[in-house]
Amino acid sequence: MAATAPSRPEADAPAAAPAVRLDGIRRVYGDVVAVDRVDLEIAAGEFFTMLGPSGSGKTTTLRVIAGFERPDAGHVELSGIDVTRVAPSERDVNTVFQDYALFPHMTVLENVEYGLRVRGVGRRERREKAIDVLERVRLPQVGNRRPAALSGGQRQRVALARAIVNSPSVLLLDEPLGALDLKLRQEMQVFLKALQRDLEITFVYVTHDQEEALTMSDRLAVFNNGRIEQIGAPADVYEHPETEFVAGFVGVSNVLERDGKRFTIRPEKIHMSEDGPGEAGVVREVVYAGMVTRYIVDLEAGGELAVIQQNLETSSQEALEARGKPVRLHWRPEHTYEIVKEGT
Repeated sequence: MAATAPSRPEADAPAAAPAVRLDGIRRVYGDVVAVDRVDLEIAAGEFFTMLGPSGSGKTTTLRVIAGFERPDAGHVELSGIDVTRVAPSERDVNTVFQDYALFPHMTVLENVEYGLRVRGVGRRERREKAIDVLERVRLPQVGNRRPAALSGGQRQRVALARAIVNSPSVLLLDEPLGALDLKLRQEMQVFLKALQRDLEITFVYVTHDQEEALTMSDRLAVFNNGRIEQIGAPADVYEHPETEFVAGFVGVSNVLERDGKRFTIRPEKIHMSEDGPGEAGVVREVVYAGMVTRYIVDLEAGGELAVIQQNLETSSQEALEARGKPVRLHWRPEHTYEIVKEGT
């Protein structure tokens, strides 16, 4: 009897193509380089955030993925297929915008059904799918209302429902929570992350809000001047910023130069005491913020450090009395991280 060939282990199977792959993307508007040779891979099922200030290139990059902008150079791939020259309507992506873009003359159900109707899906099937999706976004009772009768958070969830009803492989979200108040925005952050886990769809999220990026993302890319400065998990980017820009933009950070080296240390990692080891300084400013107090300390050796302490047993009056007092600051060596000097 002939020997049976051993089966190939699953580890030898080819790796799945990224949900999104950008290769050397460049987009120019006149003399302005909006996106400058961006390379990026986003895995299937990932919640990926593009974070950066206004004008950093993040929204233009999102629009290139959607097909609303055609790159001047580079290629866009979705699930291993080059779609650089493919029309937006032919790409397996949907986009949720900050302004919702709902049709005011349609009911909520009609808004959610719209994409299915354009694709020629029958009336009964699209109605069933729309009702199911409204259940998923926790709005089963508003189907017969007009968008104007909904709150901002409800309209945002309707826009999400309209985007996911087509079951796209990638959902693009362009600062969708920017118009909401703080409390509702925080609630929607939790909701969006739970929805993404439930749907198992790749989310590509654009924001300038560091808290949103750190709260929701599996990974994030920090954009600056049309380039990506750093990519990584939220904790890695926060704890180990690779450049001074990332250290200053993602959360609050301190940058000090000692012995010719620049390093960063987060304010909450610094311990402040009246005596003992560490850098000597004087408290210049005190900002009491309820749960925490923020101190600005001028250092004898040069520079300044921001220090954040929880108000476990400190009243506002006690915190404010620290202004002008000499202090010592110390931290654990593993909580510092050397950063690249700008321009090197």
